[in-house]
Amino acid sequence: MQKFKQLDALVAPLDRANVDTDAIIPKQFLKSIKRSGFGQNLFDEWRYLDHGEPGQNCAARPLNPDFVLNQPRYRGAAILLTRDNFGCGSSREHAPWALEDFGLRALIGTSFADIFYSNCFKNGLLPIRLPKAEVDALFDQAAAVPGYRLSINLEAQTVTRPDGKTLAFEVDPFRKFCLLNGLDDIGLSLRHAERIREFEAKRRIEQPWLFAQES
Repeated sequence: MQKFKQLDALVAPLDRANVDTDAIIPKQFLKSIKRSGFGQNLFDEWRYLDHGEPGQNCAARPLNPDFVLNQPRYRGAAILLTRDNFGCGSSREHAPWALEDFGLRALIGTSFADIFYSNCFKNGLLPIRLPKAEVDALFDQAAAVPGYRLSINLEAQTVTRPDGKTLAFEVDPFRKFCLLNGLDDIGLSLRHAERIREFEAKRRIEQPWLFAQES
């Protein structure tokens, strides 16, 4: 998993509340478990004017010019502003996969669905919760200023606006540790790889019947 420490990036404002995971990555694209290749179908029903299906050449599909991520001024954004209850609905982990594969590294909003929030940390995304007044101000500034950027420092737990104002956010210490070090669930287990090997070697000696079928 990619580490997250600091990020200075372009911001895109998605001004919709209750965005569910089927909107983030529609159900027809959930057949793969490779964690990659989902970015082209992120917000598929909103980004394109036709109906999307797996295997399509998305480069040839008609784009919706009114959708925020299709607008030239937000191209390359790595920070997404969101409204209340982002990531609600089903618990599909493909949602953060699609966001990350598209190039997004951080989400800033007032609230996130619980399971989606947890899945973000496990896949290298930083979801930041801020008070409504602060999120409203970020939306206003992002809409008014082309090329609007924010600086995020996970270690300091701050978001810094272009005018220098710093916004503090809370994050669980364990989740923060995992993001700073790029550790997903598998990475956490592999930190103890030597002890696991020692345990397996000892068990092979003490309980050889468990390995009798090996040849």
